[in-house]
Amino acid sequence: MAKFVYSFGEGQADGDSTMRELLGGKGMNLADMTSIGLPVPPGFTMTTEVCKAFYANDRDYPDEVREQVANALQLLEKRMGKGFGDAANPLLVSVRSGAPASMPGMMDTVLNLGLNDQTIQGVIKQSNDPRFAYDSYRRFIQMYSNVVMGMDGEILEHLLDQKKQQRGVALDTQLSADDLKQLVADFKASCKQTLNQDFPEDPQEQLWGAISAVFGSWMNPRAVTYRKLNGIPAHWGTAVNVQAMVFGNMGDDCATGVAFTRDPSTGENYFYGEYLVNAQGEDVVAGIRTPQPINRAKYQEGDLPAMEEVMPASYQELAKIRDLLERHYKDMQDIEFTIEKGKLYMLQTRTGKRTAHAAIRIAVEMVNEGLISEQEAVLRVSPDQLDQLLHPSLDPQAEKQVIAKGLPASPGAASGQVIFTADEAEELARLKKDVILVRVETSPEDIHGMHAARGILTARGGMTSHAAVVARGMGKCCVSGCGAIKIDYEKQQFTTEAGQVIKRGEYITLDGSAGEVLLGNVPKVEPQVCGDFATLMAWADSFRRLKVRTNADTPYDSKVARDFGAEGIGLCRTEHMFFEGDRIQTVREMILANDLAGRKRALDKILPMQKSDFLGIFREMKGLPVTIRLLDPPLHEFLPQNDDDVSELAQAVGIRFSEVKSHVEKLHEFNPMLGHRGCRLAITYPEVYDMQVQAIMEAACELVRDEQFDIVPEIMIPLVAHVNELRILRENAVKMADAVCERYGVKVKYLIGTMIELPRACLTADAIAEEAEFFSFGTNDLTQTTYGLSRDDAGNFLPDYVERGVLKKDPFVALDQRGVGELVKLGFERGRSTRPDLKVGICGEHGGEPSSVIFCHKIGLDYVSCSPYRVPVARLAAAHAAILDQ
Repeated sequence: MAKFVYSFGEGQADGDSTMRELLGGKGMNLADMTSIGLPVPPGFTMTTEVCKAFYANDRDYPDEVREQVANALQLLEKRMGKGFGDAANPLLVSVRSGAPASMPGMMDTVLNLGLNDQTIQGVIKQSNDPRFAYDSYRRFIQMYSNVVMGMDGEILEHLLDQKKQQRGVALDTQLSADDLKQLVADFKASCKQTLNQDFPEDPQEQLWGAISAVFGSWMNPRAVTYRKLNGIPAHWGTAVNVQAMVFGNMGDDCATGVAFTRDPSTGENYFYGEYLVNAQGEDVVAGIRTPQPINRAKYQEGDLPAMEEVMPASYQELAKIRDLLERHYKDMQDIEFTIEKGKLYMLQTRTGKRTAHAAIRIAVEMVNEGLISEQEAVLRVSPDQLDQLLHPSLDPQAEKQVIAKGLPASPGAASGQVIFTADEAEELARLKKDVILVRVETSPEDIHGMHAARGILTARGGMTSHAAVVARGMGKCCVSGCGAIKIDYEKQQFTTEAGQVIKRGEYITLDGSAGEVLLGNVPKVEPQVCGDFATLMAWADSFRRLKVRTNADTPYDSKVARDFGAEGIGLCRTEHMFFEGDRIQTVREMILANDLAGRKRALDKILPMQKSDFLGIFREMKGLPVTIRLLDPPLHEFLPQNDDDVSELAQAVGIRFSEVKSHVEKLHEFNPMLGHRGCRLAITYPEVYDMQVQAIMEAACELVRDEQFDIVPEIMIPLVAHVNELRILRENAVKMADAVCERYGVKVKYLIGTMIELPRACLTADAIAEEAEFFSFGTNDLTQTTYGLSRDDAGNFLPDYVERGVLKKDPFVALDQRGVGELVKLGFERGRSTRPDLKVGICGEHGGEPSSVIFCHKIGLDYVSCSPYRVPVARLAAAHAAILDQ
């Protein structure tokens, strides 16, 4: 019989630290902590295989699952010395999810399960505290009715608020036992009225209802969204953990808390966390009460007393466990704990989510502490995380008007329009609007809006609240617990303590590092690569084989990329230079010319402009290769399309409106992506490429002659489908390049190659390599021509393809390795079969996407090229590929 249920408790566990996929992260770590002697309440884990069976069997269970749960429950009763459903000596349990990958807050939990009108009397007798017993009962009804029965949680929350108003109190803890007993009755009546069914009294019915709800939450919208955002496969499923309840809400010698073994925002090595006296775990993350720090390490005036002072013995025990967990797991841990009547229990440990800055610092410092190797440190930092570090922070010289201050929950800076709902944040982000999501507190249902927003501001919640943890994991700037603002959802505005009203749509800026909210769109400055970041990247560079270049069209972009570690330029798009300033007018003159002489007159004006650009780029890239793509887009892109602009152009160049209009119409193409562009233009108008090659070589010759530069221009001819196209254009380019070198009296080594972006070019790459000294795969266009999709239009329906599982990922975001990747591999192999020393790379935006970079390493390419801010991402991904390939 298959084993579906794994028990743990009293220092023994059926599972171990190799069983993450089966037991989920939580179940594996509960078993692991039990085995190393930590105080873990006993329980059992239903495996991810049960989840798969649950969905395969119309949300039901095989008989052996029910039998194994019954046996595990008997063992749990024995270990606790209590009976599940026993009115005199009741066992209460929690039912929690636990996927193989951490998904904080995305799935459901039920606490205090097993309570009914009979067992509540046993709890009162055990605890000698009616108030605690009824507090636990009302919590159970609230949670179960919402999670399992599907009742709107606001209904019972409203009854709770009414009761507090009646009693003139602010906190749940100020309600009496009689108040809570009455609430239990009111809650049950409300369930009956709202759902037309009684709240279940049978503990077994409660248990299986909760188990099914937790398994069912694997497919709830917030969990589905989170998995998509974090690349977690749906087929993994979740485990379910049933564990004996321990209570942090039995009085002032009880507490519950969440802690990190290091600061998850900065990575600083100190014990970081929050706790609440006389509370349950949900209270800490929900932000309903203000949590207290666990120690005085970062104590500020006005902070509530730390656990270190209030419960010194428990704190010392927790601090020892912190050290033990870091030595055991060799990574920063996120832990949950409860103190019941002075006894400490560990409820969870998992690898803690952290900001990119913290991830790098922790990795480097753990190497210095001898906990991990340099290779392990490089693998600890996800390439995608680096994106967080490569964006602006607030300009220290800028004028700032701070309107409120909260907690620095997730560092960085972000500006945007104030929006109060997750749905609207997502909608506006689709329209390319920058938004700041402002909420009283976030919940897992807000996940899609948090992902869409530039930053998140909450009025409630501590440093371990939902908003803070999720924002850090996403790399979003977040200011939480900003009690200085009052949010009015109905009026769509918030008010500061000073009385300033900020309405929906107004701009604010968040400084997640300082916890400040600022008025307006505050200027920002570029990040600097140094310190721990530089150390980690140096380690990464020592492991990687794949070179990393950049896509850059200006001297500024070239400098930024070189500062980020680019090893040359893999794609310089010359057409981008044509659109600057008054150049576009000269380009239009060239296009409108009726004969070769007219075109050459215009090209003579453009030549010094292009040469100036190349001089600037070559200077920034001194000693590094620069690949320059000759003109690629169709000519109509340079001409105006509406009549007013056509008329203005006609006046500027001194020809009739009708003549310009005729040219525009003549150049119109039904499918310009597959039209008269790239090398096809140069076959028709060779003088265009002649001018560009002349500009490139004159710039190179001047720098070699006058400034003793080491320059190797790589001249790239785009959109080649047939070797004869390349043969003709290569001959022209060599003739021009050699003539320029002879005129300057210098020798400049140059390469002539092509951009492989058509399936035919991949299939005939062996022939094309006879004329090309390098290949650069243009994976953007290769994806378009392989799929027969226009990237500009496919965005309307590709999300549906990903949503419905037709495609795992958007092929314009991550390289389609099975299709487009196979063409790249084929083209590479066939090209090398003709020319063994052929230099080969990719220059589409896939060059900065980690999974695509790893693919390029595996098939043996020489380099990838990507946008400047993705260069460190590609460097780290290339290092991961090399380390994992060993």
